[in-house]
Amino acid sequence: MYLPAISELEPIARAAGDAIMSIYSEPFAVEYKQDESPLTAADKGAHEVIVQALARLTPDIPVLSEESSPEVMAARFGWSRYWLVDPLDGTKEFVSRNGEFTVNIALIEQGTPTWGLVYAPVLDKLWYGGKGLGAWRVVEGRHEAIQTRPHREGEPLRVVGSRNHLSRETLDYLARFGDMARGEIELVSMGSSLKFCIIAEGGAALYPRLAPTCEWDTGAAQAVLEGAGGSVTQLDGSALAYNKPDILNPWFVAKA
Repeated sequence: MYLPAISELEPIARAAGDAIMSIYSEPFAVEYKQDESPLTAADKGAHEVIVQALARLTPDIPVLSEESSPEVMAARFGWSRYWLVDPLDGTKEFVSRNGEFTVNIALIEQGTPTWGLVYAPVLDKLWYGGKGLGAWRVVEGRHEAIQTRPHREGEPLRVVGSRNHLSRETLDYLARFGDMARGEIELVSMGSSLKFCIIAEGGAALYPRLAPTCEWDTGAAQAVLEGAGGSVTQLDGSALAYNKPDILNPWFVAKA
């Protein structure tokens, strides 16, 4: 199994972050894709930085990005190992300038995320890891091992949820665990794959996602969370599969 070196991947993520921040600090235009999701020059710039850098680093491993061409999207079905990239996860957060967006880079092998990196440029925090490998957070140049903290009976259940996509189905799912009005559930809303990273470092115990996501939204952060001891599964407990015919994920639950 190929094991990425953080010393090689961190500079790529940070370079993508620099490309994003150069747009973030100035007025920018917003386009909209067919699914009405926003697209900016920052998405495109980070995509180019990452795809070109990965091609130099690992020329034998193809790259699938959210901003890849239709030809690359079609070619992916023959890949058993590839990089899965979301160059700017949380474009809505970027557009609203709340800082809650990330750069996501995952290695997918045989339909499973084996390693991932998540970088938040505004927060200047980076998380990386993989199942069976461990997980780490990088803050001010320090690499700190992180681990999940499962919910403890008698404490409020700390849940992270989407800032822009908190569906009625998600709220109904949470109702089985307690009553928010009585303080039995503490819900923290935030954008992008930061939700997984908060669980990975012990800041929350649950992230139910009963709303649409794509594989590039989850791959890197899933690897980090699993490296920290957590899990990401479909509602029936089965694993999330990658490189499916449909790039959309089923509903899932991320747990400490």
